[in-house]
Amino acid sequence: MQSIYWGCLFGGALFALVTIIFGDVLGDVLGGLLDFLSFDHLDFLSPMVLVGGITVFGGAGIMLERLTSLDVVPVALFSLLIALVLSALVYFVYVKPMKNAENSSGYSMSELVGKIATVIVPVPGQGYGEVLIKVGAGNTNQIAASYDGEDYRSGTRVIVAEIRDGAVLVFGYQED
Repeated sequence: MQSIYWGCLFGGALFALVTIIFGDVLGDVLGGLLDFLSFDHLDFLSPMVLVGGITVFGGAGIMLERLTSLDVVPVALFSLLIALVLSALVYFVYVKPMKNAENSSGYSMSELVGKIATVIVPVPGQGYGEVLIKVGAGNTNQIAASYDGEDYRSGTRVIVAEIRDGAVLVFGYQED
């Protein structure tokens, strides 16, 4: 049984080392070749959880065999239990929160309506200028035209009234 534990421990450590050093290269070389092995829809089967569990199983088995006087079966069962608990911990503490934390900087133009913007290139009553609008964690520059025919100087704060022909139509914003 010792050889199985050592194999799990070294196999997991080797997998981690290879992934750290060659992960991107192997991903590019193999490309979609191994898509049939993809478990993207099963988060709890992610490599971090599976290989981490196998590695912990090996390490726990070695330690329990050396440090306790338990028989082979209880050592294997305790090692499996420890591996399952730590894998679940990795999944719930790291993998699941990171998957939920994925953010996108994408936005729809219709989301800009009603947002406050700052004029960065003067917007004439007839013609186009440019405004800066805060969207999520970033900013976006948009071509702007006057909604009410007024001129707006650089630095003026305006509100996006509507989107027309790829440009935002803006009107003046009065701060209290």
